[in-house]
Amino acid sequence: MTHAEPEVKPAKSAPQRVMLEGKYVRLEPLGLHHAADLYTASIGEGVPERYRWLFEHPPASQQEIESWIHAVNGGSDRYVAVIDRASDRAVGRQGWLRIFPDHASIEIGGIYWGPQMAGSRLATEAFYLFARHAFDALGYRRFEWKCNNLNEPSRAAARRFGFQYEGLFRQDRIAKGQSRDTAWFSIIDSEWPKLRAEYERWLDADNFDDAGQQRSKLATRTD
Repeated sequence: MTHAEPEVKPAKSAPQRVMLEGKYVRLEPLGLHHAADLYTASIGEGVPERYRWLFEHPPASQQEIESWIHAVNGGSDRYVAVIDRASDRAVGRQGWLRIFPDHASIEIGGIYWGPQMAGSRLATEAFYLFARHAFDALGYRRFEWKCNNLNEPSRAAARRFGFQYEGLFRQDRIAKGQSRDTAWFSIIDSEWPKLRAEYERWLDADNFDDAGQQRSKLATRTD
């Protein structure tokens, strides 16, 4: 007697334009009203390095941000603005990419976390809200992260967030006139419950001092 393989179900839907609330950040569907804040977050010290690995250059004006928002909102990706709840200002953005509900697979990408949020609990919670929504609300079974293989900060972030390295796509893209080898990472649904519990522990207010500094590190890495 042969045993049938268990049925694998698709995700419920593509992500809709809904707000996701956290303790420290709020994710809002990206709109033109976010342009001024995102432009402010895209100028100043350290910004060129943050744009180095993106497909676009740092914006020269608020109008360039507005044009970019119009373009991405007309495509298949779904972008959100990351709002710092303490200031009620947009301090970064991120997107749902490679959205395949039929295969229950989705990617977080197009990330620009401005200097105010990069390396902070704001960035970690912004990531967590996306992962939680994908797995728990929409029923995705695969959550992807990709980056230029030379982008060590992004590779380190993937490892910190609990992604597993899957391999290298050689000469995968041309970015700003340069050949890009793309590193692929993923989290799958069987890994998520343990990761979710650790995120919830780390993001608890008791894990931070009055200056917002962590008391203990996020323990999601398996290497």
